[in-house]
Amino acid sequence: MNSLKKIFTRKTNNVFGMIHVKALPGTPLFKGNVNKIVDDACREAEIYSKCGIDGIVVENMHDVPYIHAQYVGPEIVSMMTRICSSIRKIVPHNIPCGLQILAAANEEALAVAQTSNFQFIRAEGFIFGHVADEGYIDACAGKLLRYRKTIEAQDICIFTDIKKKHSSHAITQDVSLIETAKAATFFLSDGIIVTGNATGHPAEPQDVLDVKQSVQVPVLVGSGITVCNVHKYLGVDGFIIGSHFKQSGKWENELDETSIKNLMNRINEF
Repeated sequence: MNSLKKIFTRKTNNVFGMIHVKALPGTPLFKGNVNKIVDDACREAEIYSKCGIDGIVVENMHDVPYIHAQYVGPEIVSMMTRICSSIRKIVPHNIPCGLQILAAANEEALAVAQTSNFQFIRAEGFIFGHVADEGYIDACAGKLLRYRKTIEAQDICIFTDIKKKHSSHAITQDVSLIETAKAATFFLSDGIIVTGNATGHPAEPQDVLDVKQSVQVPVLVGSGITVCNVHKYLGVDGFIIGSHFKQSGKWENELDETSIKNLMNRINEF
């Protein structure tokens, strides 16, 4: 897919910084100021851009507790559209942008991406089923790709988590990580995301290497990357980094410019 070249501007080791937008309207932690939510997200996008980030991923992670996609209301979709459109206006066009809407609101994310001129989405529950914090998440590849075709959004890539963090995979414990990755590519995933067990927890380097050697699509590490361990994963297509770029290494905190610059400097050394 030609659009992949616009997302992975480096041959390997592309760095995507997370913007965890503040709690959105209707969620328990919403504080009642939608303009501040947009302004805060744009400020973080500007910081990432200034620090030489390769790409940005926007996510509604403060919307805890998460709910199934069918309960994600229009207020969430409209706010994510406003936020992403605002970010796209201020971020240089050579910086690719993606998003995720929790939990597993993949069609909604695809629609937001198309409207906001984003290049990709991060999708959970693409293949097989699993039990997450918010309950059972069913596979969606067939329905999601048909929806992408229907709205003529084939230029938007879908990167898919496998054996997703914060989830139980007991029902597919007889399906290995490699076989799961192969199944995702057979079902036309544009890229594979490998994570640790939870936010901020590193993936096993050998797991990442095994997946990379088993598929022909891009492979990204989706959790736990730091300036101290990034060397263990060199050669993958990308890193999605959230916690390490925040103050004290906690995802809910504000961005720490020093941490971003240090990791980007480290990447540029390789």
